[in-house]
Parts: sequence; structure tokens; C-alpha cells
Amino acid sequence: MIPYTNRELSWLEFNQRVLEESKRPDLPLLERVKFLAISGSNLDEFFQVRIGGLSQQQQNGEVITDPSGMSINRQLHETRARAKSMMLDQYQHWNENLSPALAEHGIHIVSIADLSTDARQKATDQANRDILPVLTPIALQYEASNLSIPALQICIVCQLESENEEPRHAIVPIPSNLPRFIQILDSPDEVQFLLLEDLIASQLSEIFPHERVSEYTFFRITKNSDIVLEDEEARDLANEMQQVLMQRQFGDAVRVELASSTSDELIEVISQHTGANENHFITLDGPLGISEFFPLSQILGFEDLKFQPWHSHSSTSFDQEESIFDTLDDSSITLFHPYESFDPVIRMIEEASEDPQTLAIKQVLYRTASKSRIIAALIKAALNGKQVTVLIELKARFDEARNLLRAEELRRAGVQVIYGVKGYKTHAKATLIVRKTPLGIKRYVHLGTGNYNETTANLYTDVSYLSSNPELGSDASLFFNMLTGHSKMTRFQKLKPAPTHMKQHIIELIQREADLASQGQPARILGKMNSLQDPEVITALYQASQAGVQIQLNVRGICCLQPGIQGQSENIRVVSIIDRYLEHTRAFYFEQAGAQKTFISSADWMVRNLDKRLELMIPIEDEKNKKRLISYLEACFRDNTNAYRILEDGRSARVPANPEAPFRFQEHLYNQAVRKSQAAQEGNAMSFEPHIGINL
Repeated sequence: MIPYTNRELSWLEFNQRVLEESKRPDLPLLERVKFLAISGSNLDEFFQVRIGGLSQQQQNGEVITDPSGMSINRQLHETRARAKSMMLDQYQHWNENLSPALAEHGIHIVSIADLSTDARQKATDQANRDILPVLTPIALQYEASNLSIPALQICIVCQLESENEEPRHAIVPIPSNLPRFIQILDSPDEVQFLLLEDLIASQLSEIFPHERVSEYTFFRITKNSDIVLEDEEARDLANEMQQVLMQRQFGDAVRVELASSTSDELIEVISQHTGANENHFITLDGPLGISEFFPLSQILGFEDLKFQPWHSHSSTSFDQEESIFDTLDDSSITLFHPYESFDPVIRMIEEASEDPQTLAIKQVLYRTASKSRIIAALIKAALNGKQVTVLIELKARFDEARNLLRAEELRRAGVQVIYGVKGYKTHAKATLIVRKTPLGIKRYVHLGTGNYNETTANLYTDVSYLSSNPELGSDASLFFNMLTGHSKMTRFQKLKPAPTHMKQHIIELIQREADLASQGQPARILGKMNSLQDPEVITALYQASQAGVQIQLNVRGICCLQPGIQGQSENIRVVSIIDRYLEHTRAFYFEQAGAQKTFISSADWMVRNLDKRLELMIPIEDEKNKKRLISYLEACFRDNTNAYRILEDGRSARVPANPEAPFRFQEHLYNQAVRKSQAAQEGNAMSFEPHIGINL
């Protein structure tokens, strides 16, 4: 058995790194609140999917172990204990550090009792006018019932008493579409917020007139959302996906957060009506749903408590006045988002939608923005008579409902819509545009590491590659023909698709480095990804390390490889960067005896990506773009400000700071983009256009 860190525990260690950013006194206060909220949101999804999936396996009686040798029962026990410890850590940090610090800066979260008489009346009037009409209390009439208690919403459970009747219980779910933080006082130097659930709790007598509320408490339930569509036998994928979304509303409880003041009697009531047991309950001293604190970090004003804004800059490779296609006729272009704007990618599709020479647009959509210019452009293209084909992945977890709406919207406009591929998720990031030119049919591609989502393109780091390279265009056509026509993934010239070619090619590249190192030649691997979990790839990396290959890996999240083990992985160094942008890029470099092969990819080195999804790995072969990508990869290992080193036992340790030569990877890339943009503007400012005389 190879050294291997359990996937779930490795992910929890990643989330601890996120939480640690919230504890940094050198970061602006509201940014620390944001990191706390992100760590809470991450845990919400962890319970929904990972704990949910393990719990389902346990209920099904599955007897399997993961590559680290841990059984399902042991994984559940250890991950629940670790996650609970992390939640208690979050609340201790909030109560002892963040909440007092906010108050010192004039940001107060107050209770009803803290308000003046006038402020209390104002809050009550607002509740009667804007909040109480939206509420839907649920009576608990039986000892146990299969109620559809909303997941991840704070609920009030209360005991009600009236004369000559037995006490009864009811639940009041707090609607998620109402603001959690209600602003009571607003002045230049001070704000007061009242929590929505506290305001509603103060009005329970209005919700249940003629009854006395003898006791109430708050709770928040997390349900198993690891309910997937077995699509190989599905006849109507869209309709059956709707059924899956309905099933999630009735998923089993996997966690119940409780206010610390909750009595044993109300715990029993909650248990009866949610199916939760003692393993599911986590008692917390503070406001529930810490993931919902994100809006607090975004409050207006208090700019000195936030990061100074970084703005995306236009790539100097594109001229706003020139056609995207004319630019790509001359050269391929790499963009590093969000330092360089995502706008050229959007412009490419928008221009194609109106371009008379464009014949066809083909695109894979996995996640999209709520108000998407890309969707609008695809609809316009179809209405303008272009042949538009879109594969929209209905199995993109937690985006299924949005993608169903997107698919119907596109279909009504005349777009040929494909609802994914049976048995696989399609996770590739690819666009193909086919145009008629004076020299014949020409293909243009966008291939990248991130989604076609304008919102996250400003928050996630990703790489785009835009090109009119004929071989890439031909491969992209083959890929889309496979998606729509069930043809086999063969005859690719440049692209390496998963699940058929990518893993084997990665392992061959790693093994080639090992062979070169064994021959005494320089051998080096640089890799940047979100997660590293595939046992076969990890085995190949261990063997390369033993052969003397110098391996540096930047892994944001899950890392099941154990670096630094003498005789096994002493030549492997793994770092993780947690900063203001979410590191999302997948990029790889192999020395190859000076040949220097570089790639970007939609896939992480995980079993799910390499064996169970349709993905693409793209070679970057032209020298200019290859040089940029190598520089990008090398820079991410120089960070001594926001980087953590992954240790042999799976834990993390912050990379020691160097006060004399601090280096922050994301700041370095941002400053590079600023300098290039400023240089281009200065160059334009010094350009002079002469009047050309006309000979008569």
C-alpha cells in the first residue's frame, strides 16, 4: 500500500487553511469575516456531499476501504469529529476575536433587548410589514413525521401552550430570500444589525396568537445531497433530473446545528421530526449558519476594513477596435484570469453571433452566471441563423436547476441542446467557432481551465487559450462530434481527452521524467491543480521522486500524496496558496530533457476527473505562450506570504515569511497585469497618426 492521506481528512485540512486566513491579524477585518464565512460554506457542502455520501454507503452496508486503508465507519467517525472540532473553532474565533473587533470599529450585532424603545418599535413595524407575511409556520402534529424542513435554513422550533389543551410544537423556517442582517442604525461611524431570526423570535406571539410560547430555540439542518442521477437508463434526462432535485428536499439529516441554550425536550422534538440522532447534533454558542455571514463582509462603507480593490485589466494582445478573429489569425493568446479580463472570451462569442462569416458555434457549458452574456450571445447567434450546438451539463452538482432553465431557454431559441453524455459528466471547457474565410473554412477555439461564468471569472484564477491552430481546431471538431454523434475519441493530434487518453499520457510524461533522471539528465515536474487524489498518478510521482526527479506541486485543496518521506517522496514539495482569489488553474510542466512540455487542463489529478468525466488537456506549444505559462508556474512556488506547505502527515504549515524579500503570488500577477496595461496605454498615448496626402 502506497503512503496515502485520506481524501476527506485532507479536504478538512484545506478548509482549516481557509479558516486560518480568518485568524490573520494582518488582514483587513471584513476580509477575515469573509474567510470565516467561506470556511462555513465549505463545511456546509462537505456535510451535504461527502458526509452524505459516506452515510449512504454505510446505510447500504457497503464494506470497502479507501486507498489509505480506512473503512467507511472509520472515515465517518474521524471526519465528523474533525468537522465538529473545526466548527467549535470557528465559533470560538467569532466570539473571542471577530465580533469584539467589529464592535471596536463600530459594527455591532445587537439583540432586541439592546435596542432603544424607538428602534424596537421601528424593527417591530418592519417585521409586521415585510417579514411576517412571508413566513409559513409548520405544525408538528405527530410524534414523528417526514416533514420537508428546509435544508440549510435557520428554523425556530417552539413549544406552544393554551388553556385546556396539551402543549404542542411548531416550526417556523426563516426564509432564505430575506436579508439575514437587518440594519437598525446607520451613521458614518457606526452601524447596528439585528439578526433576522432574533426579530422573528420576538414576534412569535403575533405568529401564534392566543397561545403562549413557553420555550423556543434555533436549529439548522443539513441533508444528504449526494443523490445522483443514474442516467444510463434515463429516457427523459431533464424530467428525471427534476425528480432528483425533489428527492434532495427529503434527504436524510447528516447534521443539525443547535443553539447552545436548547433544552433536552426540544432536542427530542427536533430529533423526532428530522430523523437526526445524537451523532448529528452540534451545539454552538453564537448565531447559526456562519456561512451566511458573507453579506456582513460586504457592507457599504468601512473601506479601510477591506482589501483595496483589484480590477481585471484588458489584455494587451487584443485591440478593442480589431476583430478577435483577425487577432487570432496572427497568433494564439494565453490569458491569466482574473488579472487579465475574461472579456475577450465573451467578445469572441458575441462577435461570432453577429459575424456574417460565422457558420457554427459549439460550446460546453458546466456552470454559468445568473445573468450571462454568453447565454445571450448564443441565443442571438441561433436567431441570426448560425448553427449553434451547446452541451449543457445537467449533472453539475448544485447547478442542476439553473442548467435546466438555461437548456430550455437555449432550446426555445433554436439552439441544438445536448443534455450531457450517458455515464459521464462533461467537465471540459471548450468553444469551437467555424467560419468561412476567403481561404476556406477556418476553425477558432477557446480552451480553458475554468467555467464560462462571468461572475466567477472575476473571483477564480484560471487560464484561457485562444487559437486558430488548425490541429487544435480539428481536434475540437472531433471532440464535439463525439459528444453529439457517439463517435469514438480517436485520431486526436494535440488534445488529450479523458477518460480515454489523459491519465495514461500524464503517467507516461511522469515516467519519461523518471527515465531521464535515471540517466543523469535534468528532470523536473511542476504541477498546479485543485486536487491530487488519483492513486495511479500518485504512485507514478513516488517512483519519479525515487528516480531523482525534482517535483513541485501547487495543490489548493485535497492532496492524498504524502511529500517528504525519505526513500519515497523526499524530492516532492507540495504547497497550497490561500489568498483573495480562489486558485482554480490546472497547469503542468515537464522538463523532458529540454523539450519543456507544458499543458493546461480542465481536469484535476483525481479519479473522478481522469476516469469518470469528459475532460481535455491542452498542450501549449508556441514559445511565447509556453514561456508565459512556465513563468506563471514557477512564480507560484515562490510565495512566502500566503502559501502553506503540505507536511508528510497531511497537516499544513505556513511557509515561513521573508520580511526582506516578501513574495505574494497573486499580487505579483496582478502587478504584472497593471504594468503591461500601463505600458500599452503609454505607448498608445505616444503614437502619432500622420495625414496621408492624396496625389491628384
